[in-house]
Amino acid sequence: MLNKYPKTKITLISLLSLIVLLVAFIFWLRSLMPTSANKINHTITQPQDLVYLSQGVNEHRGKILAVVTSTDVMGASGKTTGYELTELARAYYVFEANGFEVDIASPKGGKPPVEIDDDDMGKYDFAFVNDTVAQNKVDNSIAIADVDTSRYQAVYFVGGKGAMFDFPENTAIQSLVSKYYQSGKVVGAVCHGPAALVNVTLDDGSSLLANKAVASFTNDEELLLIPDAKEVFPFLLQNKLVEQGANFDAGHVYLANMAQDGNLITGQNPWSV
Repeated sequence: MLNKYPKTKITLISLLSLIVLLVAFIFWLRSLMPTSANKINHTITQPQDLVYLSQGVNEHRGKILAVVTSTDVMGASGKTTGYELTELARAYYVFEANGFEVDIASPKGGKPPVEIDDDDMGKYDFAFVNDTVAQNKVDNSIAIADVDTSRYQAVYFVGGKGAMFDFPENTAIQSLVSKYYQSGKVVGAVCHGPAALVNVTLDDGSSLLANKAVASFTNDEELLLIPDAKEVFPFLLQNKLVEQGANFDAGHVYLANMAQDGNLITGQNPWSV
């Protein structure tokens, strides 16, 4: 029996059927998405909108010093940099929710440069941008050499590629880290923030990093973003930490990972905050 439908007609029918199915699928998918009227506008978030702040610790438990970079250009590359806003904002509110007041310092003092990743901004980050108290602290950061170290229970070094240039050789940072670590106060750092641990010497002459479990932005993460990172930075952070005796904890690329060794706490990347 002869085929009633020519091959070209069967192909056309199949193609039309596929198009109908695709259109139906798109309409179904769109029906699952919230309408613009129901979307939450995180850009207007205020600190009082963060539920965990209102449900946090009511007692004042002390103060924590957050340190950000003052460097706005990555060496001779001409590429702009600064501290990572998300790494400061999210930690800032976690500290506050746990009863700690946060002050902000930087190597030079004053208003430090900032890096903002628009794709990664969430309600905590916009709350920080809209927080007049927090922004006043950022705009008037304390010069690290002028910090009264006796006022704080812990120090937290915020990441941002600029930290690679002005944290490692800063003697005030080295002194603060050594003093806090040896007195049992918490020393925290995330992403490029562990550059603050480089060149820190303890009272017995040993390196702070010797035999310590430490995490930071890894070589793989660095080179994936900046292929010529070895020329841009004075060193690769993972390499330098290992050179100074650290037991480097390299987690999966761009996934949260942290290391704790006594009162030394470090995170690998922005998602580790």
